[in-house]
Amino acid sequence: MKKKNAVISLVLFLIALAGLGYVALMGIGPTKTGSAGNIKQGLDLAGGVSITYQVVGEEEPSADDMNDTIYKLQKRVEGYSTEAQVYQEGTDRINIEIPGVSDANEILQELGQPGSLYFISATDDAGNYNYSIVGIDENGKYVYALNKTIDELLADGSIKVDGTMVAAANAAQTTDNSALQQNQYVVELNFTDEGTQAFAEATQRAFEKGETLAIYYDGELVSVPTVSTVITGGQAQISGMRDIEEARNLASTIRIGGLKLELEEMRSNVVGAQLGSDAINTSLKAAVIGFALVCIFMIAVYFLPGLASALALVMYVILTLLVLNGFNITLTLPGIAGIILSIGMAVDANVIIFARIREELATGKTVSSSIKIGFNKATSAIVDGNVTTLIAAIVLVIKGSGTVKGFAQTLMIGILLSMFTAMVVTRVLLVALHGLGLSNEKIYGVAKERKPINFLSRKAVFFAISLVLIVGGFVVMGINKSSTGDALNYSMEFKGGTSTTVTFNEDMSIEELDAQVVPLLEDITGDGYVQTQKVSGTTEVIIKTRTLTVEEREEMGAVLSENFGVGEDSIQSETISATISGEMKADAVIAVVIATICMLLYIWIRFKDIRFATSAVLALVHDVLVVLAFYAVSKTSIGNTFIACMLTIVGYSINATIVIFDRIRENLKEMPKKTELSEIVNASITQTLSRSINTSFTTFIMVAVLYVLGVTSIREFALPLIVGIVCGAYSSVCITGALWYVMKTKLKGKKAN
Repeated sequence: MKKKNAVISLVLFLIALAGLGYVALMGIGPTKTGSAGNIKQGLDLAGGVSITYQVVGEEEPSADDMNDTIYKLQKRVEGYSTEAQVYQEGTDRINIEIPGVSDANEILQELGQPGSLYFISATDDAGNYNYSIVGIDENGKYVYALNKTIDELLADGSIKVDGTMVAAANAAQTTDNSALQQNQYVVELNFTDEGTQAFAEATQRAFEKGETLAIYYDGELVSVPTVSTVITGGQAQISGMRDIEEARNLASTIRIGGLKLELEEMRSNVVGAQLGSDAINTSLKAAVIGFALVCIFMIAVYFLPGLASALALVMYVILTLLVLNGFNITLTLPGIAGIILSIGMAVDANVIIFARIREELATGKTVSSSIKIGFNKATSAIVDGNVTTLIAAIVLVIKGSGTVKGFAQTLMIGILLSMFTAMVVTRVLLVALHGLGLSNEKIYGVAKERKPINFLSRKAVFFAISLVLIVGGFVVMGINKSSTGDALNYSMEFKGGTSTTVTFNEDMSIEELDAQVVPLLEDITGDGYVQTQKVSGTTEVIIKTRTLTVEEREEMGAVLSENFGVGEDSIQSETISATISGEMKADAVIAVVIATICMLLYIWIRFKDIRFATSAVLALVHDVLVVLAFYAVSKTSIGNTFIACMLTIVGYSINATIVIFDRIRENLKEMPKKTELSEIVNASITQTLSRSINTSFTTFIMVAVLYVLGVTSIREFALPLIVGIVCGAYSSVCITGALWYVMKTKLKGKKAN
């Protein structure tokens, strides 16, 4: 690059950096559009609305009906935020907590009667129309409105099918029977046995009369399709969708379905943040310190390229904040920790590139050629490593729910932006700096020839260490199960617990509650996981703990009375269910299984060897099991952050493995054919060793600072991650290559060659 163009590139970058940085910090206009302060925050950071519904009727609802209702409401409130929580309170109440909202009445109005789904005939038995066309929307589609109330339609038998009779609904694309063979977007329905019969009768009536059959959901006619045939097989197809997105939205609407239970509002409160300003401030301080240390490390190790990567990382952070704002993603404290962690992981691509540049310089090439070749050679490893993680994130967004989906969205953003900043921004900066005349190879660093380390000779030792750690974890889980009833230390988010509403004599801040009340309650429960929420405009505080015995509730009352003068009538306790339902756990497991299969297939296709894919997946499972063993031994609390932690380790593990496999694939082509396979594997691991160490170290820095400065919930996230980082580095260096070598040479009965 010519000097003039280099100057222009750097000036434009600095202008863009300053401009975007200003928007991220200050925003635009009076509403401060784009500023980090406008990012939606979760219940832990900003509070929100807490709404309690009670089941209508004197008969106590069944556990299955309550679980079904909770799951469907969870799916529904995800429209407000993926971090919304839905859980059971007592035997017949459901509590919904939606972050970032201060107007309870608005939410109540929008929720209405949760989940009412009906299939309505066009006319009643007397021939009166149940709905009519009232206008045309901007897309040229008819707009319908009911002529009667739902109660009237139920009374005269016009509601033929309700949402409880729908077993499944999925969007699909078909081709019509016309000569043009045009695409159609439809929703395919599958009914229960009861629904099959009811829908057959409804469609027969509509077909014979030449009428439509309307779909009514949450106070609105979402679709009014024409019935062209009698449907008796328990399957139906709704056509007329503009595009696949409209079909997916309607399918989602129908899947959420009607609730088996009728609910009425019992109470609603605006609740404050679960964490005080000190917790947020310490997390932000950790971010700044960790970021500074990473930048210093990169500059110290990689000289001028390290400076370029530090500037690219600044751009990465700014873009992350802007995208979070733009896509209206809810940010929680674990989310902040995830972003801080992603800064450490974003360094990985730069490390791979810089290592390649140094290798090219060592062969005698010019700096300009080395930069170009280095980026080209690093591309496959960067793309493959990030695409595999991206596949997992996409599956989690589609199949996951709640916290899992929220984490996956943040993960996707981090992956895409880190690839862009590393492969585009860093490259532009490095080429521009070289164009300014900074061409001395010493300021780029030259790789030193390193004698290959014989890792494979110690593979039996490495396998034995891993086996001991994994088996030991299962043994400890068994001991825990026999002594406590649970293999792991599940928090109330997984097991449920006790929600205690306390009316204090004076208004206490979150910081005062954390300093004065929480330690007393931790002594009673013997558990460090205690949540506190203030009810806005009152002196009420909601305290959530593990399930308390009668004796522990009495002790809590006595402690609160003695220390704060709280009367017995000012304390109300209720048993609450887990905020992570069984259905949500099942969704997460299914999503992870599908993601693992997809990653396996991708690696198989890219590397044209299923042994690479199998080894990568086995290493991934290895890291997860080792971290799980740590949870068991340390008895670290397992809550929402556990899911985020495990998913992060999965992405981190697969990324590190791909880098080594990419180098093995390259060396298989470039090294002499007579080179023994063991030599190729050892050389490949050795060549990527600096990347493995440096990337792990930068990530470790970020997480370690989080652990040192963070609050309890952050530490419970950071400590297992530290273990996962160390384990990921160990498995990528010591396990993955050895696994592939064994499969390559032993399972097929081939000799190493």
